[in-house]
Amino acid sequence: MTQPDIFLSYNREDAATAKRYADAFAAEGLNVWWDTALRSGETYDEVTEAALRGAKAVVVLWSPRSVVSRWVRAEATIADRCKTLVPVTIEGCERPIMFELTQTADLSHWTGDAGDKAWLAFLSDVRRFVEKEAAIEALTSVPDTPSVEETLKPGQAGSAPSMAVLPFTNRSQLPEDEVFAEGMVEDVISALTQGVNVRVLGSMSTVHLRKSATADLSTVGRQLGVRYLLEGNVRRVGANLRVTTQLLEAETGTAVWSGKFDRPLVELAELQEELVTEIAGVLETQVYSIEIERALKKPGDITAWEAMARAWSAYRKWDVTARVEYIEEARRAVAIAPDYAPGHALLANGLANDYLVRPDDPAEVQRIRAIAERALFLAPDDATVLGSVGVAFSFIGIPDEGARYSVRAARKAPGSGILRWQHGITCVMVNRHEDALSHLKTAERLMPGSQLIWLVKHWQSRALAELGRWAEADATNNECVSHNPTDGLSYVFKALIAMQLGQDADARRCIRTAQRFGCDLVQAKRFWHRTGLSSPTLAADIATIHELYAATEPEA
Repeated sequence: MTQPDIFLSYNREDAATAKRYADAFAAEGLNVWWDTALRSGETYDEVTEAALRGAKAVVVLWSPRSVVSRWVRAEATIADRCKTLVPVTIEGCERPIMFELTQTADLSHWTGDAGDKAWLAFLSDVRRFVEKEAAIEALTSVPDTPSVEETLKPGQAGSAPSMAVLPFTNRSQLPEDEVFAEGMVEDVISALTQGVNVRVLGSMSTVHLRKSATADLSTVGRQLGVRYLLEGNVRRVGANLRVTTQLLEAETGTAVWSGKFDRPLVELAELQEELVTEIAGVLETQVYSIEIERALKKPGDITAWEAMARAWSAYRKWDVTARVEYIEEARRAVAIAPDYAPGHALLANGLANDYLVRPDDPAEVQRIRAIAERALFLAPDDATVLGSVGVAFSFIGIPDEGARYSVRAARKAPGSGILRWQHGITCVMVNRHEDALSHLKTAERLMPGSQLIWLVKHWQSRALAELGRWAEADATNNECVSHNPTDGLSYVFKALIAMQLGQDADARRCIRTAQRFGCDLVQAKRFWHRTGLSSPTLAADIATIHELYAATEPEA
């Protein structure tokens, strides 16, 4: 099939307007693909998805009808990931939040006038996309120097595990719940594609399984080429609608996780996006946790991606031993696949984390920067690279530059809890504390059950303290300590907060605990300084903490 210049995405109730755009594009000599049939699970097939993914530009017509259409939102998500999205507002509406930052033309006034200035500007934007993709096709049709990925041996770099979402079952048998069940599959897939730790297949790969209730799961897994399958059902329980999900290993059909999510029926329309985000966040966290454990158990012959998973496992503690293990595993990832950008980014991140508590060393700072820049050279648009590099730059003293990279990472993968957490760190370090809290709260919501959650809580507490919200900072730091009760730095920070709250006895007790866990005050002072402790009150209290350290005997 010849790939179209333009794929037109719209809600069927806007078909008359869509025709106006299709005719106008055709009059300009552009090849337009648009589906005039009703949008349903039966008509939206592999042909449509192929046209969507192959189009040089995807023009999304936003209206009050299309913003709530699961098909239009899914198409816009795929186009955004393919970097072919060219949205336009055809009627005043509030766009889905993930597309608020995307430049969108306003043609709500346009009635088809070929000489309208706003239309001509939009047409020019569309042509740029079409011409850019045509140029890329011309270049890639000629054999050229192998890409970085092509120079890697098969299986050397590895990748995130793959998953297919099977059609959800409507247990209540009500027609309106059937629509909800179908929509949940699309929305969960869309949300998962916004993360970085799971590769998820499009719904067109599994829609044919809707009637195949007796299909053997291991056969389905082999046919789809995935490691995990997600199945689910929807049913009414009293005044609630319950979504039950089960994650299965495709090879064996073994259930490795299950979850139940309830929402009040009367609030479902308002809470559906929150429900989808919660399900996707839990899934990504659970799958990544399973993959970390799988990587830790492998005796050898691991991929670079698996080495990175092992590194993140070590990061869960953030003590001296953990930091050494983190750096060793990151070095292993680079050794396995020397041109694997995420490995270089993770190594820069690990070395920068360790530098936080080390003596000043300009040569080490330059080395960390060089490793980070190597990662950017290899993959300048990779979200995981941008997030790790952003933190690394921040920790070696250039947080403004770090924040520029981390915000790009968060925008590229807004459903990744880790990337939201990393951007929250850089926001704290450039004194954007309210922004930091927003991203860190989102990270917490996207990382339920993650063993990194104590670090999310630490940075939340830091932001709250910088804002002078001492009681909230104390409560949040207590949560941090409950998740990792052996981190000495958390007790030092708790002592600083206790002093602000006039709780000197608690401060002394926290200092004794920090000493018992081997927290070195000199290293703690370096940590606060290099992570941008900006509150004059807290900075002054560091000197008092030093005196307390000298005067306090460690706990037995």
